[in-house]
Amino acid sequence: MGLPRVPVFWLLLLFAVVCSGILVALYSSAVESYPGPLTGARNITSSQAFFGPKASNSTTRKNLPCRHPLYLAIQRHPHFRDLFDLSIPVLLSGNLFTQELWDSLSRHKAPYGWQGLSGQAIASTLSLLNGSESTRLFAVSRELLPGCVRCAVVGNGGILNGSRQGQNIDAHDYVFRLNGAVIKGFEKDVGTKTSFYGFTVNTMKNSLISYSNLGFTSVPQGQDLRYIFIPSDIRDYMMLRSAILGVPVPEGPDKGDRPQTYFGPEASASKFKLLHPDFISYLTERFLKSKWINTKFRDLYMPSTGALMLLTALHTCDQRTPSDCH
Repeated sequence: MGLPRVPVFWLLLLFAVVCSGILVALYSSAVESYPGPLTGARNITSSQAFFGPKASNSTTRKNLPCRHPLYLAIQRHPHFRDLFDLSIPVLLSGNLFTQELWDSLSRHKAPYGWQGLSGQAIASTLSLLNGSESTRLFAVSRELLPGCVRCAVVGNGGILNGSRQGQNIDAHDYVFRLNGAVIKGFEKDVGTKTSFYGFTVNTMKNSLISYSNLGFTSVPQGQDLRYIFIPSDIRDYMMLRSAILGVPVPEGPDKGDRPQTYFGPEASASKFKLLHPDFISYLTERFLKSKWINTKFRDLYMPSTGALMLLTALHTCDQRTPSDCH
């Protein structure tokens, strides 16, 4: 997979995800929002506006200001200034759904757009994501934020086995997990806390099969947990819509599935986030470019769930320290 020329640290960071090793990234989120430009009817929300609920942590640390917010680091770095675009919306919600957006995304196949997908299915799903919680990843008012928010991104490759890093992971304000998020029996190594679970319906179902022998028999659930849907196909929109409505999936390969089996009985719209296809396109073009993109097989290429979750965190948090990937 070809990548743009970037500093060695960044290459190692992305490689850690692509190689499917368990990655632990420590982040801090600034209290200042980065006001991205608003253009036309799309009312784009800057990724730096995605700040959120305060997690319990050291009162000494949480009152300290972030000294190195991401957007300032980007502005000061000659390469990152051109690589990052914080005006790209991270999440897709109902308020962004316009005819202009439909025309634009209809030119590209999923996960980069809606070509060949049912307009009615897309519209009916997005109409349910109409609350303020759907527009931002971390959804609490700015004044309640601590000075600095740390996040951990945990994959499922096995590199943390025997690491005894569970307590350190749980000490973070937010913990991102994905796919086969095996926890039971490995708490001392990977922790127990889950703030966000990222997936496609396909990777979620495959993980429930592939990792069942390791104890992954159900998707993480919890009152404060949020689910990040990656829209890889129409089935992701259908599952999301059915989950919010609390009804079985009406059609497609998941017909008859009861979403509450995966997400719990009280999964309202505020529990779900949907990555914006434009954000996925941007990440792919800038950070995860592949030789397949310029071939007739371009529609078969999609970045890994781990890469997308890591880069989502990198666009909403500031400081990071990855673990090694062997």
